[in-house]
Amino acid sequence: MTQHTLNRRRLLEWVGASVSFATLAACGSGRAEAKNFPVKLSEAQWRKKLTKQEFAVLREAATERPYSSPLNDEKRAGTFVCAGCGNGVYSSKTKYDSKTGWPSFWQALDKGAVGTTTDYKIGYPRTEVHCADCGGHLGHIFDDGPKPTGKRHCINGAAMDFKPA
Repeated sequence: MTQHTLNRRRLLEWVGASVSFATLAACGSGRAEAKNFPVKLSEAQWRKKLTKQEFAVLREAATERPYSSPLNDEKRAGTFVCAGCGNGVYSSKTKYDSKTGWPSFWQALDKGAVGTTTDYKIGYPRTEVHCADCGGHLGHIFDDGPKPTGKRHCINGAAMDFKPA
């Protein structure tokens, strides 16, 4: 190969990597919407209450790295609760291994546990899921889950705590 071909290939690799990074970074660049949620704290109060990663995920809609959360491997019976306010959001009974690197569930704990909005942060619509009590960003819902719902609630482990039964 010529030097010109190598330089062009490197440029294309760099451009591809940059676009991928920008897309992943945009995956959670918004802030939790200020709606009428029962649990309300100021930004300063949230920052004091949450770790940096919890704040980034719950309040700024960031996405943790796949396979980085210990909750991805949690197999005990119990309840997954919002790390921001303690609201029960998912049961271990609906957790499954989606092989995506994030804790996944086929349904929320109950109809009032979570809420959804449409998010266009990466250029196409996705269903964003948030805590119904504090509005904290939990993750996204996709239509490729198991029966009986066919849904995959792909949830950031940093957005939750686990309470064993």
